Amino acid sequence: MKKVVDNADEAVKDIADNMTILLGGFGLCGIPENCIAALVRKGVKGLTCISNNAGVDGFGLGLLLQQHQVKKMISSYVGENAEFERQLLSGELEVELIPQGTLAERCRAGAAGIPAFFTPAGYATEVAEGKEVREFDGKPYIMERWLKGDFSIIKAWKGDTNGNLIYKETTRNFNLPMAGAGKITIAEVEHLVPAGELDPDQIHTPGIFIKRIFQGEKYEKRIEQRTVRKRI
Repeated sequence: MKKVVDNADEAVKDIADNMTILLGGFGLCGIPENCIAALVRKGVKGLTCISNNAGVDGFGLGLLLQQHQVKKMISSYVGENAEFERQLLSGELEVELIPQGTLAERCRAGAAGIPAFFTPAGYATEVAEGKEVREFDGKPYIMERWLKGDFSIIKAWKGDTNGNLIYKETTRNFNLPMAGAGKITIAEVEHLVPAGELDPDQIHTPGIFIKRIFQGEKYEKRIEQRTVRKRI
C-alpha cells in the first residue's frame, strides 16, 4: 500500500465540510503547519476540531478560526487566541473544555478502541455534569468517552515511507495519542526516509496507524510566549 503523497493539499483532498478532525501538537510545538494551511486553502467549513490548544491569532488553528471554518473546538488550553475568545463570547463557536490529561486519554482510547474509562479529574465540577459517576476504593470517578474523528492530522520529526514515526520531545504529547483515533491518519514529517532506515527501538508510532505521509516544508515553529531571564 503506497502511503506517500506529494504534499499537504493532496493529503487533505477528501476532507469535507462538517467533518471531525483531531490535530496534534502541544501549544504551537509539533503542530501540522502544512496541513492546517492546506485546509485554509481548501476552504472547508463547519469543522469540529479536537486539539489541545486553539493556536494563536494568525497562526496554527488560529488561521482556521479567523476564516470561520471551525464550528466547534474540543480543547484543553485556549488562552492564547483573542479571536477564539471573541467567537466563544459572541456565540459563534461551540466549545468543549476538557482537563488536559483527560483529553489525552480520550484520544488514546479512541485510537486503542476503548469506548470509555473512569477518571477522578473533574468530579464535582461542570466537567462532570451529565456523566456517570462510580465509586472505586472509596473515591468517586466520572466516566469519559473516547474521542474519535474522520481524520487525525499529526506531525512528526522523522518518518519512513511505511508510516513509522519518531517524535521529538514535547511534540509527542498529543501527536502520539491522536495517531489512529481518526478513520484516516495523515502524518506530515520534517524528514521522510526510506523504509528500513529508522531504528525499530526508536519508533513511537508504528506505520500500521498511518494512511498518508509526506515531507512538510517551511516550518516556522513559532513560540507562543518567548520568556528569557535577564543576563547577570
